[in-house]
Order: sequence, then structure tokens, then C-alpha cells
Amino acid sequence: MTSHAALTVRPPRAHGQVAIAAKSLGPARSGLSHLYQNGCARVLTTPDDKRIDGILINTAGGLTGGDSIRIHAKAEAGAHLRLTTQAAERAYRATGATEATVSNSLRLDAGARLDWLPQETILFDHAALRRTLRVDMAEDATALIVEPVLFGRLAMREQVQQARFADRVSLTRGGTRLFHDATTLSGAIDTQLDKPAIANGARAMALLVYAAPDAANHVDRLRSMLPETAGVSLAADRLLVGRFLASDGFDLRRALIPALEHLAGGALPRSWRL
Repeated sequence: MTSHAALTVRPPRAHGQVAIAAKSLGPARSGLSHLYQNGCARVLTTPDDKRIDGILINTAGGLTGGDSIRIHAKAEAGAHLRLTTQAAERAYRATGATEATVSNSLRLDAGARLDWLPQETILFDHAALRRTLRVDMAEDATALIVEPVLFGRLAMREQVQQARFADRVSLTRGGTRLFHDATTLSGAIDTQLDKPAIANGARAMALLVYAAPDAANHVDRLRSMLPETAGVSLAADRLLVGRFLASDGFDLRRALIPALEHLAGGALPRSWRL
């Protein structure tokens, strides 16, 4: 009898990459300059009179240990690019020490605007996600950025008793680092979120960044709109930063959408309202 060594069968992992760039076609008009996509990452673009709208799609249906997605977006000089997601991204259970990685990079040239408006990332129990967002922008560019996160879904009575989440957001303008934010939660995340100094029981949160020449003009208006569990301030010259906490995704959106629409100067992408 011939013996065979036991084979270790590893499930297939999902990997994807998108590179997209918008160019100026004249005053208040933008067109697609470059588009590359592979693996599970896709983007659908819909040009209009003012900008390029892109909807990012993860065809794998979610993230788990070993998955990776990379997004590189660029708004060339004078162009306007707006990106969102088809739906909320889901980070599912990871096995052992594996983790999902998401690496996003945004570049804005002179006079450009880029709106980074992904819908919520939902972390489920035993998820492991490492995510980075790097923004490199010209002095007179405008960047509107939001990163909402849900720790389970309150309506479904989901709990995140064990998980790993590491999130990094950095912004450089004119070669100078203006902003760096780091969030790391590991272990019994629900218990940590219950602490008053962390989230006081909230299960939904968002980071809002608006880097623009007119950032200071919006502080008072936004403060008048926000609930007690949210706030905005000028973190640096021409840099507005907001923090949002909410009991669940519904309450988070109720506070977040009006603020985003105010800074965007109009309605959010249609996928936000489906």
C-alpha cells in the first residue's frame, strides 16, 4: 500500500485592485483619464456635466482572512472625481492569525477635488481587518473623506466579542503631513466600546475629513447640525475633522448624511439611499 502525505487545502482568497484617474475637460467638466481593474475589485463610472462618479464593487461579497484590496484614485489638475461603494463592505470571520487588508491611496493635483464616500464597513464577530488610507494633495485641492464603521448590526442583535481592527488615515498637503489618525481595537471589542472613554456603548462611528481652502467657513454650520455624540473642529489650517458616534448604523447615517451633503454641495451618490 502506498501512503500519501496529508494535503493541506487552503480556501481560495480574494484579491483585487483598482486604479482610476479623472482629468479636466475644461471649466467644471471632467473625464476619465485612466482605469485599471483586476481580481475581485471593480468600478463602474458614470460621467456627468461636472465630475466622474465611480462606484466601487467587491465581487467577492466581503472580506475575510487573507483577502486584499487596493484602490488608487487620482484627480488630475482641475478635475473632480467622486467615489463611493455599491453597498456596505463586510469583514467576516478570519481563521487563526490571518487578516484582510485594504490599502487605499488618493492623489489630488492642483485645483482638483476628490470625494471619498464609501458606505459603512461592518465588522462581524472574529473579523480581522487592517485598513489604510493615504491622501496626498496639492495646496489648493479639495478632499472630502468619510470612513464609517459598524461593529455588528444592532437590529440583528449581533455582537463583536472577539475581533481585530486596525485603521490608519493620513493626509499630506503640499508635501507636509497635516493629519494622521490611528484606531486599533483587538479582543473583546464590544466590552471596549462600552467604556465611557472609548465609545460609551456606541456601535457605530465615523471619521470625517474635509481639507479645502474654505474649510473654516463650514465649522459653525456643521456644529449647529450635529447631535451631542458628534463634533467637528479645525485640526489645522484649511483642515476640518469630524468625529461621529451613534448607537447603530441608522442613527449614524441620520447625523452623517446632512453633514456630507452640506460639504459636498448636494446629494450623495444614489447607492447611499438604496
